[in-house]
Amino acid sequence: MELSLADKNVLITGSSKGIGFEIAKKFHEEGCNVIINGRDKYDLEKAQSKLRGSRALCLDFRNFTETQEKIKVIMENIKYLDILVCNIGNGKSVPPGQENYHEWQKVFSANLWPTTNAIENFKNYIKKDSGAIICISSICGLEVINGAPITYSVAKAALNAYVKAISRPLGKDGIRINAVAPGNILFEGSTWQSKLEKNPDNVEKMLKDNVTLNTFGKPIDIANLVLYLSSPISNFITGSIFTLDGGQIH
Repeated sequence: MELSLADKNVLITGSSKGIGFEIAKKFHEEGCNVIINGRDKYDLEKAQSKLRGSRALCLDFRNFTETQEKIKVIMENIKYLDILVCNIGNGKSVPPGQENYHEWQKVFSANLWPTTNAIENFKNYIKKDSGAIICISSICGLEVINGAPITYSVAKAALNAYVKAISRPLGKDGIRINAVAPGNILFEGSTWQSKLEKNPDNVEKMLKDNVTLNTFGKPIDIANLVLYLSSPISNFITGSIFTLDGGQIH
């Protein structure tokens, strides 16, 4: 399938490793002009060395002022974006029932503000009539997942609502926005890798009891869907949340 993505300018937030890096790598393979992002300069340089010709943006998207200032600098050279992928997020929080004010602030700062900050600061640079924004959400924002932190679930539900609502004003400029809601994704350094190493029997039972396909997803599964939603092939899709969970949610 021809995605027609060559030479597109793409920025992926939170892409120095893990799922974000896999997405960046896939865009790079399609011949895109890739900008990767992270907060750690060492991790960012390491990732950039693997994507020849890519640019790196060392920036904390949780900080609106810093985002505003650094985006102006990098966009002086790039001029416009075709695609923005908002990948920043973190599922670590307190167990259900132990929420507090500071935890709510921390989790929303990790899972919602980086996306709204990125979109609000980049929207005037995204190409009108053909631009695309993809947000990485979670199935935790779609239904109650047993054991999932409430703070994280609520933040992702808010992200999903934001994608649906902001699609209308963005659509007036011909900019599409959609979200991918993954389930359990296994990769090096992931929470599931740690759980597998500690108690593989419990993990296997969880997959058997909850996931129709009885397996984990991979970062490449997310990357493939992100590229499809970014391409002209999906030019009539906006304001939608795409589940990618092996049949877990009901």
